[in-house]
Amino acid sequence: MNSLTCFLIDDDVDDWEIFCAALDVVAPSCKCITAENGQIALEMLNAGKVSPDIVFLDINMPLMNGPQFLQEINRLKILQGIPIVVLTTSADVNTKATMLESGAEKFITKPDKFFEWEIVLKDVMKEYY
Repeated sequence: MNSLTCFLIDDDVDDWEIFCAALDVVAPSCKCITAENGQIALEMLNAGKVSPDIVFLDINMPLMNGPQFLQEINRLKILQGIPIVVLTTSADVNTKATMLESGAEKFITKPDKFFEWEIVLKDVMKEYY
């Protein structure tokens, strides 16, 4: 797998650590960049501080949540052609439908165990890369 950049937008630092550690196991050449909410992520994208190959997006965050972030990047046409995977604690079917209709390509409920994170990330990375 070539060197890729994954952009995790999530306000939970513990999730950053487990996500990046699991990603390092399944895709060691992949760079993991994080932002704690949609507003910071949007600022990073607009400033050219990150050029992701894939985005993992949480839903519930302060300042700018996942749905607001999706709406804004669609309006500004940022991230066109880049897969956005919603990775959240929610398993609500209505939320899933809304996020997919708003431009997310996948909706995944966050796993509980490290090996489950590895499985999820391996499947996602295999599907897109």
